[in-house]
Amino acid sequence: MFEDSYSSTHPPLPPTTEDDRVSWLRLLRSRRVGVATFWRLMGEHGTAQAALQALPEVARAAGVAKYDICPEGVVLAEMKAARLKGARMICLGDPNYPPDLAQLSDAPPILWVIGNPQVLTRPMVALVGARNASSLGLRMARTLAEGLAEAGYVVSSGLARGIDTASHLAALKGGTVATMAGGVDVLYPSENTRLGEQIVEEGGARISEQPMGLQPVARHFPTRNRIVSGLSRAVVVVEAAAKSGSLITARNALDQGRDVLAVPGHPLDARAGGCNILIRDGARLVRHVEDVIEALPAIDAPQQRQLDLPMPHRVAGPAPRKAPPEIPAPPAERRTLQDNAQLHSQILARLGPSPLAEDQLIRDLGAPSGAVSPALTDLEIEGRIQRQPGGLLALILPR
Repeated sequence: MFEDSYSSTHPPLPPTTEDDRVSWLRLLRSRRVGVATFWRLMGEHGTAQAALQALPEVARAAGVAKYDICPEGVVLAEMKAARLKGARMICLGDPNYPPDLAQLSDAPPILWVIGNPQVLTRPMVALVGARNASSLGLRMARTLAEGLAEAGYVVSSGLARGIDTASHLAALKGGTVATMAGGVDVLYPSENTRLGEQIVEEGGARISEQPMGLQPVARHFPTRNRIVSGLSRAVVVVEAAAKSGSLITARNALDQGRDVLAVPGHPLDARAGGCNILIRDGARLVRHVEDVIEALPAIDAPQQRQLDLPMPHRVAGPAPRKAPPEIPAPPAERRTLQDNAQLHSQILARLGPSPLAEDQLIRDLGAPSGAVSPALTDLEIEGRIQRQPGGLLALILPR
């Protein structure tokens, strides 16, 4: 960028013609023009066309020689690709631009949206957390997402593995928004391709500020995280390590004036370390969805419904869902060493120091009990897991 940071008054009106939209996109895609520089130039010159004319001189004054603005053909190709993928451009100031995101000084000038743009105008809560989430963490994410959807909130997250995936899936019927680190048409990770399609089919939306077709790389995720939190009235961290992208999202939320809430975890479980740190430092502790809703201002929306489940019932068990069909177990001799090792890894990834019911673990794995039970015995003999009264299992942490 030509300037590292800048806080400006955003233009009151979005582009109203196709030429205006092309100019906005050309300015934003020009070399070394980031969000802050875009708004500075718009504030100084009034229109994107005028800013584009002034940009080469601005670059020369900043010591950048031989500067060329983004060619018109490049943005026309991007806009054509968007039409082919069913994406629409929403600029800050459009009626469907997310109202909470618009309040940020570094709000994206342009969002590409695939899906229902009206869902972006509804109040949102972000649910974020670990990619290698435990069974308890995934159950908590599902319970919170279902409760928030029932109360009329849209669930915002990043379509990552683990907590993000569980949150999006549980909120499909009520509306969910996935913010992409790459292009809005690039479904990443690939295992969530079907989920990304379901979000659109069920009336939600996928959004991105990045160019169409862009494959995400590491540097794109922190900027994506600022949008996840900026869309939302609060950010709930369900499970996160002490150093993780979820804590970056939490810090963004604090900088943006959003509420930060966290689900506590076992002190010896590294996946809960970040949440426990947030609570220690003042984040609101979350036991169930009512704790989240109580922390938010009341919403006046026709889709809001009262939560009529008694509180102990909501906390006591997993979110109701259809159990996967039982798959007949293959003969023991057909299970290879690689199969057994993979199942052992899946079991250990699902368990933590907090006890989990064995039947719940089997349902979460979606594997036949005839295959899981011998694997549990192996892991118990190896000293990796511990059986507790009541059919509970817990991970034994190394000393």
